[in-house]
Amino acid sequence: MKSVLVCFALLFCTTAITANEISVTVYNSNLGVISETRTFSLNKGINRLNFTDVPSLIDPASVTVELLNGKGGITILEQNYAYDLVSPDQIYRRYVDKEIELLDKEGKLITGKLLAYNNGAITLKDKNNRIKIVGTTNITEVNFPSLPDGLITRPTLFWLYNSTVSGDLTAQVGYQTSGLNWSAEYVGVLDDSETNLNLTGWASINNNSGKSYNNARLKLVAGDINRVNREYDQPRRMEMTLSKATPSAGFREKEFFEYHLYTLPRKATVANHEKKQISLFEPATTSVDKQFIYRPDRDPKKVEVSLKLTNSSSSGLGIPLPAGRVRLFKADSDGGLILLGEDRIDHTPKDEEIDIKVGFAFDISAEEKLIKQDRISERVEQRQFQIDIRNHKRSDITVRVEKSLYGDWELLESTLSGNRKDGNTLVFDVSVKAGESTTLTYLVRFTHR
Repeated sequence: MKSVLVCFALLFCTTAITANEISVTVYNSNLGVISETRTFSLNKGINRLNFTDVPSLIDPASVTVELLNGKGGITILEQNYAYDLVSPDQIYRRYVDKEIELLDKEGKLITGKLLAYNNGAITLKDKNNRIKIVGTTNITEVNFPSLPDGLITRPTLFWLYNSTVSGDLTAQVGYQTSGLNWSAEYVGVLDDSETNLNLTGWASINNNSGKSYNNARLKLVAGDINRVNREYDQPRRMEMTLSKATPSAGFREKEFFEYHLYTLPRKATVANHEKKQISLFEPATTSVDKQFIYRPDRDPKKVEVSLKLTNSSSSGLGIPLPAGRVRLFKADSDGGLILLGEDRIDHTPKDEEIDIKVGFAFDISAEEKLIKQDRISERVEQRQFQIDIRNHKRSDITVRVEKSLYGDWELLESTLSGNRKDGNTLVFDVSVKAGESTTLTYLVRFTHR
């Protein structure tokens, strides 16, 4: 049987649950789903138990329980998620208007009713109704009679259950948690000819969920899943799942629904507050094309440098590439790697093109001018542009000019052949010899509706 749990009131537990197996599946949208095999030590009838060792960012409404051994049945009647953890601030807050004891650096005992605790000071009222303000820097010890009700040492789900049997039952417990995320990290090394790129990929997994997942089976999902905005203030969750397999260095990839699933064929520990990196695929060498691109509407003075590649088997790749950051390097003559630049890529299926922006060309200058503008009629105007590109390099280059144009427009004339890249972009390929400059002039007619 399966029961979806809903939280109501804080319960005091009498029975604990111990974890056996755990699986974690991580999405790259700050979502995590945990699946654990746990052993319940139950008593027949209506009783209470606590489900400890859960992440502090758990989504309590997502918890499900399924019995695995088929003995009897268990129904969760109520659930409460308690996350008010023990801390000095919380204890002081709970002891306002109650008696406490302080011990200063000289060993003097100070007693009184706590009135306030803030700004590095403790305000007390002693037995003579005098108000004392004591700096916390002068205090070496604070004594409270007991731990205030409602505070716990770690996040806990408190359950009220009804069982038809007594004894140990095995169940599969699943829940969502935020604080788990992953992204791809790529490192590319360009060869001396700047025509081939050696590419390695890493899965970078971040765990800030408030729990460590020890010896877990791990899967990663690449893709954009639809999420429903929550109607109450709860952190977003991440899903993780782990699977058994023989040991291996990296993940195994396969299509899964409309996404791609990466399974680690060995168990791994994902510790809390840890950033873990695991090889995503074996290093691959792919051919690339270095391009110079001038986009005057983005930067009127600089020419971008990018690497264009095709994610195909024939070019050396042909594997699904999850979204992530790409860092590009090239080895100097002494073998040291020099960072050329970095960019982000989106989820890229095989046989699609990828453009990686590296930076801006130092030895190429460009400038755009609007040299003429004529109003032909109320609805029609013409603009003439001039673009100068100067090549200070020792080799000939070709610069692709991408001019953004909006509305209904038409290229009337130009000194070089141009074409539409899309409805809003006019493209020219401008060849410039080493140490020389080239001027492009073109006329565009705009029709306003």
